[in-house]
Amino acid sequence: MPVNRYLPRSLPEPLQPLGELAVDLRWSWHHGADELWRTVDRELWEATGNPWLILETVSNTRLNELARDRGFLDALRRQIAVRDEHLSTEGWFPARYGDAFDGNIAYFSMEFGLSESLPIYSGGLGVLAGDFLKTACDLDVPVIGVGLLYQQGYFHQAIDADGEQLEFYPVNDPTMLPVVPLRDDDGEWIRITVDLPGRLLWLRAWQAKVGRRRLLLLDSNDLRNHPSDRGITSELYGGGPEMRLQQEMVLGIGGWRLLRRVSLECPVCHLNEGHAAFAILERARCYMKQTGQPFTVALRATRAGNLFTTHTPVMAGFDRFEARLFAAYFQSYADELGIGIENLAALGRADPADSDEPFNMAFLAMRGAGAVNGVSRLHGHVSRGIFQSLFPRWPRSEVPVGHVTNGVHVPTWDSIEADSLWTRACGKARWLGALEGVETDLRELSDETLWNFRSASRRRLVGVLRERLLRQHCCRGLSQESARQWIDMLEPDTLTLGFARRFAEYKRTNLLLAQQDRLVGLLCNRDRPVQLVIAGKAHPADTTGKSLLRAWQNFMKRPEVRGRALFVEDYDLGAAEQLTQGVDVWINTPRRPWEASGTSGMKVLVNGGLNLSELDGWWAEAYDPGLGWSLGDGREHDDADAWDRTEAEQLYRLLEREVVPCFYRRDQQGLPREWIARMRESMACLTPRFSSNRMLREYVEGYYLPLSAHLRERGVEAAVDLQEWSRKVARHWPRIHFGNLSTSEDLSGYRFEIQVYLDELSADLVQVELYAEQSGDREAFRLVLERGAPLVGADSSYVYRGTAPADRPFSDYTPRIVPAHELALVPLEANHILWYR
Repeated sequence: MPVNRYLPRSLPEPLQPLGELAVDLRWSWHHGADELWRTVDRELWEATGNPWLILETVSNTRLNELARDRGFLDALRRQIAVRDEHLSTEGWFPARYGDAFDGNIAYFSMEFGLSESLPIYSGGLGVLAGDFLKTACDLDVPVIGVGLLYQQGYFHQAIDADGEQLEFYPVNDPTMLPVVPLRDDDGEWIRITVDLPGRLLWLRAWQAKVGRRRLLLLDSNDLRNHPSDRGITSELYGGGPEMRLQQEMVLGIGGWRLLRRVSLECPVCHLNEGHAAFAILERARCYMKQTGQPFTVALRATRAGNLFTTHTPVMAGFDRFEARLFAAYFQSYADELGIGIENLAALGRADPADSDEPFNMAFLAMRGAGAVNGVSRLHGHVSRGIFQSLFPRWPRSEVPVGHVTNGVHVPTWDSIEADSLWTRACGKARWLGALEGVETDLRELSDETLWNFRSASRRRLVGVLRERLLRQHCCRGLSQESARQWIDMLEPDTLTLGFARRFAEYKRTNLLLAQQDRLVGLLCNRDRPVQLVIAGKAHPADTTGKSLLRAWQNFMKRPEVRGRALFVEDYDLGAAEQLTQGVDVWINTPRRPWEASGTSGMKVLVNGGLNLSELDGWWAEAYDPGLGWSLGDGREHDDADAWDRTEAEQLYRLLEREVVPCFYRRDQQGLPREWIARMRESMACLTPRFSSNRMLREYVEGYYLPLSAHLRERGVEAAVDLQEWSRKVARHWPRIHFGNLSTSEDLSGYRFEIQVYLDELSADLVQVELYAEQSGDREAFRLVLERGAPLVGADSSYVYRGTAPADRPFSDYTPRIVPAHELALVPLEANHILWYR
């Protein structure tokens, strides 16, 4: 048999294209070839859904049979033609912006959740990264993923007879994963090195194909490494702080070196969380080597192309490393940068002069980025408060953190029924462009069509759950007969609530257990029954999370709720798809404002599910009374326990008085018209708005294109000029001060005239402004004052004048001085500010 260039094993010549299909993770959301894989090995396909694994394990006898099967080969040719058409069709990005962008966007992430067949993810951050790459394929945005290939993924979960969580860590065999070694032009396996204290770390490079995009992965399991170093990439979020530091060096430093090694030009470097912030340092180091400029200039030049996306709603969530640990690993690197370990460590401290302060990866990302964003509107506001300490005396509203609200890759999360419905209403290419007309077209569907669709989706979920739970309970020792008696109580026409997330204290997974008898009453109502499906994992080290999970297991042992409250073990991408495609209502109860965005509730939108969620994260900007239900009052509360009790009462009341009655209120045709109206509006209004299509287009237009343009403007001369500007401003700033202020009022508004003394600093290097904070319905006001004549007898001193509107009290306005440069990012890279008194 000839050697296949994609698979480690060989395939018969007629089946060579199967290797191309199997290695391309596009199969994880384009299901046209599913029947092919079912034909190759039905049992293995039903068990794994993994084409790569099927081709790696199917017998040669079976392959030879298929190579002679004309019907199979015709079907294979059709799928290859579909794939080739996809690859050759011009996508949204090159059609609209191809001439405006040259190169790639390097997207660094600690985890990528593309498919359960590639288990290098744990939860929301990785699933978002996976959806990001898939959307980049759909829209043909030139994104290159950079991550780590872990020797074992996040743990698999089981529940024992006592309700305790058990953790299992299967080993990732790369030959069984849809990845291939990354090779150079001579066929050599590419390896990268990173310096660790007293030794060199060798990293192997791998590649996963994601349609038109690709994901580059590094792992340390190279025989040339010491056994302890081979385990650096052993597990995601495993080990202690030292292993985490090593992993983040591999990701950031090793990842950027890999991009350079394969000659990928990446004007934009997108850091998905602060884990990858060391890429900032390595990018600057490479610029130093290329241009001969010092680190300060190199950082000025390269930071314009760096984007930092923070997902963390609290300061404690950022990775921090003790000063001694950081120094042990970065002493030689700091020397290579020519700045010394103290200056390097200062980039990761709130107080650069505090040598005992731990090194904060988010602070490094802030100080090395050209733009920063949170992942929802509320999270942007919260993040401005978190990073306020880096911008002392700046108003919170001007702390330089924007937001792009997360979205989900709709083709991944829609059910078979949803795909058919949306195709009929909006066309096959609905998620491949700018979504024009999608909302209007979906609204044209009839009530009957929508309700039949929703009922079919729920019915399919019940069937899937019966099979999955049967296996689950038999594994606990129940007989099939006993398990079936319990599971067959699931009903396809009953209101089905979904509740799945990580079991952590702030997610308040047990809010619904606050009044258990009341919950039993909801579930067991004879005329209006409810069934509740729960899933989720607690971190292995989180004893609180495990106790919350155990409480649900104990509740489900109550005889009266058997078959009404169900727990799905080992929540992963496959289980998430099944639940979000089938449930009627998705419940989410985090403690505001700890849910930076949340995406699980977005996944039900395309499938006609409704949300009942805390006004936090994405739901704080999505909620409307006609689209779902809200929990909370949109504020934060100091007494968490008291407010939990209040919101638990509100949750029960919503379910009892609104959600359940709305579902069961039917007309003469048996249709719940009010429920269907909510479904229609939620699907039409929210699905496109909270899709990764919209999200990625916002990143392209709001960040990638501007960052790329700004980077081009920052050539060597411009970067040198910026550094000199920064040096001058810092030297003179302590002695800049205001003089007399005179004010008056006339028909044009409030007139301001103020004297400013700049300590011989050129007036072109600063800006004098009039500022008023946001007040009530009035937006923050900012006016650049005009420079007038020089003051007599003082160098670089002037009168500045301006007129402000009289639509607010005079006392709201305050003069201030800020740095100014046409290429500077103020206050991101120049946080000086001086207020008048």
